[in-house]
Amino acid sequence: MKKIEAIVRFSKFEDVKEALEAIGVNFFTYLEVNGHGKQKGDSVTYRGSVYDSGDIPRVKIEIVIPNEKAKDVINAIIDNGKTGKIGDGKIIVTSVEEFYRIRTGEEGNSAL
Repeated sequence: MKKIEAIVRFSKFEDVKEALEAIGVNFFTYLEVNGHGKQKGDSVTYRGSVYDSGDIPRVKIEIVIPNEKAKDVINAIIDNGKTGKIGDGKIIVTSVEEFYRIRTGEEGNSAL
């Protein structure tokens, strides 16, 4: 199994979500996150002075899937998450040693 973590723009999240559903990924976790990178964060005005907040708001998606589906998921995220501009995000893929479903105690691929 693989765990795919993707950081994408808020504006592309719905496109990525629909693409994942279209290839049969019906369950994933997502969080609103902030980061810091080459793309500069939003400016904040406080008492008449403008400051660079340095924070870049994004959505982090976490998916655990069978090995054979990893490339399809990665391609769906790239194809639907990119704008071609700096700050489109990142994808991290790691191996998952064990996976369990709490409700039934199932483990491995059957728990997905």
